[in-house]
Amino acid sequence: MLTFSPNTVIFMKILVHIALTVLCMSFANAQKGNINVQQDQKIDQLLEVYESVLSNAEYYRIQVGFGSLAKANRIKASVEQDFPLMPSKIDFDSPTYRVRIGRFKTRIAAERKFKEVRQKYPDAMLLKPKKSKR
Repeated sequence: MLTFSPNTVIFMKILVHIALTVLCMSFANAQKGNINVQQDQKIDQLLEVYESVLSNAEYYRIQVGFGSLAKANRIKASVEQDFPLMPSKIDFDSPTYRVRIGRFKTRIAAERKFKEVRQKYPDAMLLKPKKSKR
């Protein structure tokens, strides 16, 4: 009669369990297939119109500072920490770099945020550019 030590029996059980798991997994493949999305061509046209409207739209912006490129980068980094949810951008208007934040559709929304920004940046100015640049 063949006898095994308790450690050998446990090892053999684990080995059989692993072998059965690997065998089952080899037969269980994920579903494979292709997804075909049929989209009306008018959706593409609508997206083009939407993008053109956004690119030509006028937005109120808040200018928080200006100066050399190094100074503008420092101001932008500070603004991004103080107002992390507001988009910030450095624009070059010869001869200086200007740090501007926000894209407000209405003057009232811009003025509300402007009051908050002025508390931290007293030299800030509310601007309405002729055309918003991205």
